[in-house]
Amino acid sequence: MKVADAMTPRDDVVTATLPGTRSDVLEYLQERSFSSVPVIADSDDGSEYRGLISRQSLIDQPDEDQLVMLIEDVPTTTAETPVESVAQLMVEEGARRVPVVDGSFEGIVTVTDVVGAIARDKVDVDAEVGEYATRDVNTTHAEAPLLVAEAELSYANVPYTIALDDHGEMAGILTEVDVIDVARIVEGEESTGNNFPDQDAEWSWEGVKAVGSRSLPTRDIELPNGPVREFMSDDVVTVTKARSVTDAAQAMISNDIEQIPLVTGERLVGIVRDVDLLRALYDR
Repeated sequence: MKVADAMTPRDDVVTATLPGTRSDVLEYLQERSFSSVPVIADSDDGSEYRGLISRQSLIDQPDEDQLVMLIEDVPTTTAETPVESVAQLMVEEGARRVPVVDGSFEGIVTVTDVVGAIARDKVDVDAEVGEYATRDVNTTHAEAPLLVAEAELSYANVPYTIALDDHGEMAGILTEVDVIDVARIVEGEESTGNNFPDQDAEWSWEGVKAVGSRSLPTRDIELPNGPVREFMSDDVVTVTKARSVTDAAQAMISNDIEQIPLVTGERLVGIVRDVDLLRALYDR
């Protein structure tokens, strides 16, 4: 199977075009469960690919308006590349969305596209999901403030956290999609203070002595103050280690999720992310 058989073609991809505003991208990412959006520039030769802007980039740089300053450089692929090869690229580079570029921007292939191919039996996979699950699980407390949980996601560099109750049992799951859904941009201003240096100060500059106090515009990401339990999903889809990779892929696609907790009975023993399933395509 080739990338061309799994990718989303250019005409069906929502993109940001230079020049543009961060608000357009934020609105798009809040409406869709995507982690990033491709950025293009129109030219006489077609759509010239420039890079991706991710959700995390918008959160990390709330004061940056220029899309060109938010762009991340990620690997690209071609339509004729085997799906197994792009799956390996995604895992090794940590790239959830890989632009398909051959001269001009032709489309994009995502982790979800590849997982969908696995779910539809378009690629040959014969393995149990337990082989690819991760035993190290990112967790938080269901009563922890959302602000704290968002910081945990950033420090752990994972897009999810399992919320535990007072008994240490799984109560739900919070993802970065849940966080971005309730994030909002807050405009404000910050005072520069009085700018009247001593007349005889060695480093005083005549041109700024009388500027006085000024306010500079600021922007920040604001999150609600409520606990994780108010924003998490408590109807959690789970999987056991003996289930097939194909079954896990089908569960992810049908429930529109990127990770499934691995359980033994009622006990949480691991997590399987969609990118983990990609390893089954080339780790054979």
